[in-house]
Amino acid sequence: QVQLVESGGGSVQTGGSLRLSCAVSTYTDRIVSMAWFRQAPGKEREGVAVIYAGTHSTYYADSVKGRFTISQDNAKNTAYLQMNSLKPEDTAMYYCAAEWTGGSRYPPEANAFRYWGQGTQVTVSS
Repeated sequence: QVQLVESGGGSVQTGGSLRLSCAVSTYTDRIVSMAWFRQAPGKEREGVAVIYAGTHSTYYADSVKGRFTISQDNAKNTAYLQMNSLKPEDTAMYYCAAEWTGGSRYPPEANAFRYWGQGTQVTVSS
């Protein structure tokens, strides 16, 4: 069973930075697509950033372009989300997802990812 464990969330002020990490617990020699989604109270889960295996193409939601960067260290089976210039509207639970199974790439669909982490809270205060 593949498990994803997120870390790095927390509380910051507007303009601050955080780096989220997503460690994949099970070793795999396959390079899989990794993604970050977020969900704020009362809102639908939103795809924030994705890095697709093979093409290494990336997707970013318009709201985070230029501020967030997704990366993947295959040797460590870990994905990262560097978040800079954080805004109060970035406040949400952030979820890591792995292994894209198909469908829309831009934007990604939550139900297209096979594995999910438990989430890490990010709170940005003004």
